[in-house]
Amino acid sequence: MYYIIVGKKCKAFFYSKKYVIILSGGIMSKFKKGRIIRGTVSGIESYGVFVSCDDYYTGLIHISEISHGFVKNVTDFVQIGDIIYVEILDVDEELGHLKLSIKNIDYKRKVSTKRKKIKETPLGFKTLEYKLPIWIEESLSRING
Repeated sequence: MYYIIVGKKCKAFFYSKKYVIILSGGIMSKFKKGRIIRGTVSGIESYGVFVSCDDYYTGLIHISEISHGFVKNVTDFVQIGDIIYVEILDVDEELGHLKLSIKNIDYKRKVSTKRKKIKETPLGFKTLEYKLPIWIEESLSRING
């Protein structure tokens, strides 16, 4: 068995028959400075807006990062439960906190739910009909070894 250690502080283990991979915080994070992500407004205070980004990360949009102009009341921009887009200014991997901004982006853009019509190919399911017996034969040969 081989051990692969990535990073300084251990956050997660992945195990296979040959390898144990130990990952450190920050290596595999989907939240990176400059990215625009979607989140849900979970709290509003006089100094800013709290946003839930996923099950592990929460963020704060400080009142100075809401608008270029004067912000008298935060609720003029967002309400609790709103789904908004936010820009990541900074990431704290240890605590799972994000420093966020909506100042320079279209934070209330609509999510497109328009579905595209599926285009039928000239061959239809003929490709599947041709490949299925080959796939079954390959699987059986792997199983029977």
